[in-house]
Amino acid sequence: MKDYLVQWLQEGNLTIPMALMNYYKQLNLNEEELVLILHVLSFQEKGNEFPTPNEISSKMTFTVTQCTELLRKLIQKGMIDIQEGYSDTGIRFEKYSIQPLWEKLIDVFLKGKNEVEKKQQQKDEMDLYTVFEQEFGRPLSPFECESLALWMDDDRHEPILIKAALREAVISGKLNFRYIDRILFEWKKNGVKTIEQAKNHGRKFRSYQTKQQPSQPKETESRSNAVPFYNWLEQ
Repeated sequence: MKDYLVQWLQEGNLTIPMALMNYYKQLNLNEEELVLILHVLSFQEKGNEFPTPNEISSKMTFTVTQCTELLRKLIQKGMIDIQEGYSDTGIRFEKYSIQPLWEKLIDVFLKGKNEVEKKQQQKDEMDLYTVFEQEFGRPLSPFECESLALWMDDDRHEPILIKAALREAVISGKLNFRYIDRILFEWKKNGVKTIEQAKNHGRKFRSYQTKQQPSQPKETESRSNAVPFYNWLEQ
């Protein structure tokens, strides 16, 4: 019994990228072509880099003619390629290359990821418009909508930082686009790109403001200096 188990283990394993199982349909591959590719990979794992249609047919329910036709279609689709090489002794040989398949698979995988990120970005942008309208208590004007678009498209401000600047304007009692634009300008000038960096910048700003305050400010000056700035970052 143990001998059989050893033989079974010696058969080896075939590692298949999960992306191939998830995206072979997008690659315009059918199940027959997929299984044939897996058999080619299996032969190559065992050292046979150029299995014949007859050898592949022996592992499948397809005839030699059918395997030959499938291989031809895969080559036409640019999924596999036949390459030439030379052994150490100078003997010429041919082998199947699956590199074209992997390259196409990577393209499809990245395209899928980009589409997900694009949808998320569109959702974040729509949420941003909604948040602004909620804070302003009215629909945004065409000029305000254009300002939001410029912040994202031209200035490359992330929606989360634009929301942060909006929140600062609300807390500071200066709810207008000019003030929000000034906050974003200061953050960009100081290299602020994340909420954590905004927190650090706020600490430095408050520390500077504290040092600049007179030791005994007048009541009117005290009230003018009491406008909170970046306080929300400490929440």
